[in-house]
Amino acid sequence: MMLVEKPKRLSRPRLSASDVVEAIKSRDIKFVDIQFTDVPGRLQHFTVPSDAVVDGGMTSGLSKVDGSSIRGFLDISESDAVAMPDPSTFAVVPWRSSAARMIADVYMGGSHRLERDPRHVAQSAEAYLKDALGYSWSFWGPEMEFFIFDGVNWWSSEWEAGYRIDSSEGSWRRDGQGYKIRYKEGYYPVEPQDTLANVRDDIALTLQETFNVDVEAHHHEVATGGQCEVDMVYDTLTRMADNVMTLKYVAKNVAAKHGKIATFMPKPLYGDNASGMHVHVSLWGEGSNPGSAYNAFYDQDDQYAEISQTGRYFIGGLLDHAPSLAAIVAPTTNSYKRLVPGYEAPVYLTWGKSNRSAAVRVPSYYRGAAYSAAKRVEFRVPDPSSNPYLTFAAMLLAGIDGVRRKMDPGDPVDENVYHMSPQRKRQLGIRSLPGSLHDSLEALKSDKEYLKPVFDGSLLDAIIENGERELLAVESRPHPYEFHLYFDA
Repeated sequence: MMLVEKPKRLSRPRLSASDVVEAIKSRDIKFVDIQFTDVPGRLQHFTVPSDAVVDGGMTSGLSKVDGSSIRGFLDISESDAVAMPDPSTFAVVPWRSSAARMIADVYMGGSHRLERDPRHVAQSAEAYLKDALGYSWSFWGPEMEFFIFDGVNWWSSEWEAGYRIDSSEGSWRRDGQGYKIRYKEGYYPVEPQDTLANVRDDIALTLQETFNVDVEAHHHEVATGGQCEVDMVYDTLTRMADNVMTLKYVAKNVAAKHGKIATFMPKPLYGDNASGMHVHVSLWGEGSNPGSAYNAFYDQDDQYAEISQTGRYFIGGLLDHAPSLAAIVAPTTNSYKRLVPGYEAPVYLTWGKSNRSAAVRVPSYYRGAAYSAAKRVEFRVPDPSSNPYLTFAAMLLAGIDGVRRKMDPGDPVDENVYHMSPQRKRQLGIRSLPGSLHDSLEALKSDKEYLKPVFDGSLLDAIIENGERELLAVESRPHPYEFHLYFDA
């Protein structure tokens, strides 16, 4: 066991209720936005005068939530819910004239937590880690990919649908001027070819200076037409899920300020890379010395990737449960247009160090005890359309199941799986992810026991029902490209 100094992020100062009251008064805040996330992963809000928060709203809650109108929450017969703001999430909203925001926990009638509240699921997963394995913390670092377009026109009615995407960077543009980005050549170009550096700067500064979210880096991503990535500094599970929702909130509003539009839809462009949310995770325990801790995934004696047996079992759990996990971490019909070979998407259920064609990667930029704190596992299947509270919780539960049941992930694969022959993949026993939302939902129906310590049964039913509803809505309508293929039949 390699002891290191306890990560400083665990002792970061967090605002208290009294800090919030003082900030509201000193900054003359008139309104407070109360935010929470529905089951599909969309941020919701209502706004109250700041007096409602100052006069006890953080202790008694704010009874403004009709749970039956929030997707996945409550039936109309039991719809009253209460939002309890978390003072540590307080931030002044720069694009509002005099408003702040707080993320809230949702309660049933003020008495007990709403089991379907995604933030409650994340918090419960953190508690379960301690109960199940004895580890104190898990750290999370998602790579958030998304697109920023100049404009998008889309329309949908009962009888027709279509869309048009506009980007000055887009390789498809005939009327664009300047340096367009060729398909799959958008990784790390400098300005002026990268037209979005200033927008990303603005997003990063807003996250850091206003919302107390630390940014590690940002850059242009592989695809043409404005694909971006913003990486946040690792944090604990619920905090990082809060940060993901905050990033999406900030990116959309900052893009709008610049006259552009941001989307976290996984695959808006055909023929180029899609947006993923590669999630890095590690498990940590308390050290025997005061102020020390240890990374349970690090083993200095492992010659392959300095990955411990605990880390390997965790990988085994991710790979074993990946087909059912997909319904949560890749929850849209559009997700499976990303999960196809040839676009750096993790189609194949294998693992390896530095292998981006595998579903699970063990980053190996550095070796040695000096870098023990950085040892982690990267799960490459999730995408940014997923609900981060549910995604991180489900991943943790799959990994815990792997550790408890000592699931062997098999031998690592360091070859490019995309270039393997079918015979070679069969020889290595490499399985594939589900090829559609339908298949992943079917997998979830038959493989959900590992989720039940944290995921309420009715929540899993709601996830499945919502997925099937969206699947039917897409599959039952003619696709525009079908006219190209079949109109002359």
